[in-house]
Amino acid sequence: MASLPAFDTEAHRGGRGLFPENTIPAMLHALSLGVTTLEMDAVITNDKQVILSHEPFFNHAITTKPDGSFIEEQEEKKFNIYTMTYAQTQQYDVGMKPNPRFPRQQKMKASKPLLSALIDSAESFALAKHRPLPFYNIETKLQPLTDNIYHPAPAEFVDLVLSIIKKKKIAERVIIQSFDPRSLQVLHQQEPHVKTALLIEGYDKRSINEQLQQLGFTPTIYSPAYELVNAALVKACHDKNMKVVPWTVNDAAVIQQLKSLALMASSQIILISSSHVNLLYLIDEGPPRCLLLAFA
Repeated sequence: MASLPAFDTEAHRGGRGLFPENTIPAMLHALSLGVTTLEMDAVITNDKQVILSHEPFFNHAITTKPDGSFIEEQEEKKFNIYTMTYAQTQQYDVGMKPNPRFPRQQKMKASKPLLSALIDSAESFALAKHRPLPFYNIETKLQPLTDNIYHPAPAEFVDLVLSIIKKKKIAERVIIQSFDPRSLQVLHQQEPHVKTALLIEGYDKRSINEQLQQLGFTPTIYSPAYELVNAALVKACHDKNMKVVPWTVNDAAVIQQLKSLALMASSQIILISSSHVNLLYLIDEGPPRCLLLAFA
């Protein structure tokens, strides 16, 4: 089983501060910068294809319609990917619309790619560049209120993603992450060897024990909003043999603080073995100039 490094650098949505999010060009650029793991989001089309998208609809902030006009915020949820075939989704551009949040982002024609195509491209790129093969951190985008409206129910969703992972023979380098514990539960029942990450919102004030009780098992990774991370949380996760994976860190000073916290934990709590503390740098922009471990 492939092991994540002690300090894992990940490109959030492929590093959307520099390239269009969740696209193949973004992911390949991230690999060229040396990231360990490609972070992405998966949704399902009407013809049961798994494609990369942060939302199960076309977000107004990044989308150009087939006729060249922009999707407006008030109408974006009408562009439901689960009602479209994969071929229909390819008529929408997600790389040309200027994004004021990311002024450094390169503009290019881009569409939402198949998960399988992304994996093929990333594996080929890594081999050609003689660099280690990447890990894949894939978020399942679903919630109970939108089952069978914006996505299939958890069992089918997980089956569709797993079929690609198995076909591409990358299971040992995959993490499935979700805010919705149902998909993690299904995955753990079917393929307990596949790494799982429980995502935790910053406003979730439940204890770790309460969160894990709802999940029903101990995941590989506990992935909270970075603001929640402190020494007590790191120790609690270590005591349960979970890695700590904060999101989304774009500030160089915060990254250094988290790195220092992990090093402290690895020397004082886990006997100088940092394998139990995995700090994930989910970065949109960068690289921060003062850190070698942070990439866009």
